[in-house]
Amino acid sequence: MNHPGVRRPAARTIRTIAIICLAFGGSAKGQAIIEPPFGLRWGDSPQKLIDWAAKHSLDVNLSLPGDQPALRILRIQPKKGPVPDTKAGAVEGRFLAGKLFEVTVHYFDPDATSEIMAARFQETRHQITAEQGKLIANQQQRTVDDQFVTRTESFHREPVRGLFILLAFTEVEDLLRGKREARYSVIYRNDNLKAEITRSLGQPGIPPR
Repeated sequence: MNHPGVRRPAARTIRTIAIICLAFGGSAKGQAIIEPPFGLRWGDSPQKLIDWAAKHSLDVNLSLPGDQPALRILRIQPKKGPVPDTKAGAVEGRFLAGKLFEVTVHYFDPDATSEIMAARFQETRHQITAEQGKLIANQQQRTVDDQFVTRTESFHREPVRGLFILLAFTEVEDLLRGKREARYSVIYRNDNLKAEITRSLGQPGIPPR
């Protein structure tokens, strides 16, 4: 379960699903507005997430993409075990010009089987459905590449255009070693805020849908 050859494709696939699903449209009906977890608010500064991590003695890693100078990516993760009061392994916040526009909660557990992770994914899906409303299923996929079988499943909800939540589950099977590993992520994203910040910076960006 801990072989790095299994884990890395899973992480890449979940991020790819998120990017693809940004193209999904949604109806702008009067539904509850999606807020990020852990008491965060859209537009919060990185310091608020750093203070939360310090309160729980969590490691903080900062990424500064060279091709996107206004973007800051903070990854919060305990040295071992889950994030406090959750079953998540890590939390990632994305900030544009110092303002929060995306939070991803990553669920992984090197000691859990793929079956256990699949059950946890369904539990999380039902919980979010109860809180946010019905989720829309995206296309399921199965690919085979260089002795790795990757299965993906995802759901999303966009109650207000440009503001959505996405659940993405990925299982990677290493055919050569006979191992399987599964993980999933929950992504909260505010494209409207991102577009607003991009315009204020005078940078080219994708206009609101």
